Amino acid sequence: MFEKLVNYCRMKSPWLLHVSCGSCNNCDIEVLAALAPRFDVERFGGVLKPNPRHTDIIVVTGIMTLKMTDVLKRLYEQTPDPKAVVAIGSCAISKGIFRETYASYGPADAVVPVDAYIPGCPPRPQAILHGVVTALSALWGG
Repeated sequence: MFEKLVNYCRMKSPWLLHVSCGSCNNCDIEVLAALAPRFDVERFGGVLKPNPRHTDIIVVTGIMTLKMTDVLKRLYEQTPDPKAVVAIGSCAISKGIFRETYASYGPADAVVPVDAYIPGCPPRPQAILHGVVTALSALWGG
């Protein structure tokens, strides 16, 4: 019973960790716009946290650069279960315009399992919120 209550609370107030792996920062700006007063994720309980040990959802933007692959793996391992990963933007999904660069490793799902994909260059804040809700539904079946 207690575990169901905890999962219900976690579903109603997801804590997010934003990881920018190497991008042009357009998707990062849209993530911040989703947190700003106009869309106000906090009214739904969503909070941006700086520590992976306190988060439920990892939000990944940008391509996976060679230097960020180990960092993202470590952040994923430090995040407690159950957890979800949301890949935001064309670069995080398919390397986008950075497809041919020498420093890119691959899309986000080449490093960690991804639960929700949000296409766009950059995606709108409404799409980002929809992707977070999709990841929450995948986690707790709500």
